[in-house]
Amino acid sequence: LSVYIYLCAYLQAELGLNEHHQNEVINYMRFARFKRGLCLKTVDSCFQDLKDSRLVEETFTVDEVIDMLDGLRTVVHSEVESELINTTYTNVLLLRQLFSQAEKWYLKLQTDVSELENRELLEQVAEFEKSEFTSSNKKPSADLIKPKLAPLNEGGSELLNKTVACLQEENEKLKTRLKTIETQATAALDEKSKLEKSLKDLQMIQGDQKTNANQDITELENKVAALKCQFEKTLNDSTANQKFLEENLVTTKHDLLKVQDQLSTAEKELEKKFQQTAAYRNMKEILTKKNEQIKDLRKKLAK
Repeated sequence: LSVYIYLCAYLQAELGLNEHHQNEVINYMRFARFKRGLCLKTVDSCFQDLKDSRLVEETFTVDEVIDMLDGLRTVVHSEVESELINTTYTNVLLLRQLFSQAEKWYLKLQTDVSELENRELLEQVAEFEKSEFTSSNKKPSADLIKPKLAPLNEGGSELLNKTVACLQEENEKLKTRLKTIETQATAALDEKSKLEKSLKDLQMIQGDQKTNANQDITELENKVAALKCQFEKTLNDSTANQKFLEENLVTTKHDLLKVQDQLSTAEKELEKKFQQTAAYRNMKEILTKKNEQIKDLRKKLAK
């Protein structure tokens, strides 16, 4: 591991790149050296063609020499221009590959054209090429180097994958939490419906009790009406018993008022006893607690 770290530090000290990018630069420089050699061979062949085709006599006039040099200049100019254009297009294709890979990860690369004429950096590249491609110091091809350890720094793709995984994990946690809250809210609504039904049942029971009380009052009123009819009939039958009947009527009225008062008192006591029952108090406490729980759940859902 220490040797590997030393090797990485050595390579980065040369061009400021890691081992992988250093090998890519070496491959490109090997390609450029090959193209440069072909260009030089083409120029040499131009001069050799001139020697073989035109320099066949021992003496030449000035016009003939000027004509040969002009022809040679035209041929060399064309070859060099073609090679420079091809080199430019090749560099554009290389930049296109780099930019395409960067755009896949939504990166924006920038170039500084002024650095291309930095003499210090150019000399550094020249020294690197000289040390790299010298026969005595030539290193093995990058294709023959077997990888031993993964790079120490993480790539952009690995960092992006970790970020996506963290976001997906957080999303799953939020979904689980939302399902839990929805389940609690549904249970609370069901409990509320049950409590409302129980309250309606209690109200129906109270309504039945009031109905029974009204029936008792109606029966008493019917009895009073019957007594009145009987009194009138008795009054018509005999005037002698009028005083007695009047007294009886007064007594009956008092009894009626007394019965009504007793009935009212009984209703109040009945309602009071009902409110004091354990079932009523428990139901009331349950309703109060459930209403508070529903309020808390609504606040949580609102948050």
